[in-house]
Amino acid sequence: MTKLALLGGITPAQFLRDYWHKKPLLIRQAIPAFQAPLSRQALFDLAQRDDVESRLITHRSDGWDMEHGPLAKLPALKQKAWTLLVQGVNLHDDAADALLRQFRFIPDARLDDLMISFATDGGGVGPHFDSYDVFLLQAHGQRRWRISAQEDLTLEEGVPLKILSHFEAEQEFVLEPGDMLYLPPQYAHDGVAVGECMTYSIGFRAPAHQELGEAFLEYMLDSIDLPGRFADPELKATTKPAELPVDMVKRLRDELNKIRFTDDDITIFLGEYLSEPKLSVTFDAPAEISFARFFQEARKRGLRLHRKTQMLYRGTHVFINGESFEVGRADKAILARLADERKLAKADFSTASEDLLEAFHQWHESGWLELN
Repeated sequence: MTKLALLGGITPAQFLRDYWHKKPLLIRQAIPAFQAPLSRQALFDLAQRDDVESRLITHRSDGWDMEHGPLAKLPALKQKAWTLLVQGVNLHDDAADALLRQFRFIPDARLDDLMISFATDGGGVGPHFDSYDVFLLQAHGQRRWRISAQEDLTLEEGVPLKILSHFEAEQEFVLEPGDMLYLPPQYAHDGVAVGECMTYSIGFRAPAHQELGEAFLEYMLDSIDLPGRFADPELKATTKPAELPVDMVKRLRDELNKIRFTDDDITIFLGEYLSEPKLSVTFDAPAEISFARFFQEARKRGLRLHRKTQMLYRGTHVFINGESFEVGRADKAILARLADERKLAKADFSTASEDLLEAFHQWHESGWLELN
């Protein structure tokens, strides 16, 4: 694997072996001469939209305030110690999406979103920890980070944020534009703006097992097939009518234990679950064009996935925006290339089946796929 300046001159394999889930990594000039793709005003405009998740956090002498967006009005820039957090900026801006895609040495199934934090002098969200891996890329101005491997993760009570009660910094860094700090899950950290600043957070999905289990059982609801009905032809008279019969428990235990989940069940569930767009995500359909015209244009220009589209695959299964289907070997090769590279050149689908071309046309009509 190629060494990446983004990772401080080490390969993705070295990073995953030595740092991922293990210890922090400070990378000076991970992106040299970095220029933030979004201006301050563009970020403020996003925070006003109801299809964008945003929060305003203010640190006062008597505590913390948090307001959820859309945020029609923000504090004055001269006011100190306030922070604007805007989630999923990659869904709304091509340059932010391109930045997020630089981290695709991690599987798409784990890559979540790009959040931008704007803060005035002294702004931050307090000492805290995340349940997932995060890269903190300084985009504008300076931010002072204090970090700790402490095991005490007790949170303060009665505040709207998850703030650590007993934070004791072990290391301290001031990040300049282009500098980046990687932190593994549950690593305590506190970032405070030195003057006005913007920080980009590249976060990763780490769903709770309980969340996955509940979603999986709901997904499997229509797949369970237990024929027959409970019967007890050898039932004996009882002097304890309210007691649950032990034979009934055993018989139904044996029936329920017949439920089995296969690798395919889990693969299809995960593919659909992890490619499902977030509730706030909507797609704008382009002007309608006929299949013949679409195919003609695609052969000239090629295709690309919309930045909001999530596409995964495993074996013969392909998943796109929460939907799944099985494909043959030739079509699978084309779809795997589309998922991995997020685009197809005009020659890449010359062997595509009629069914696949119709699927491409349908995805284009839904706004999931675009002409280059």
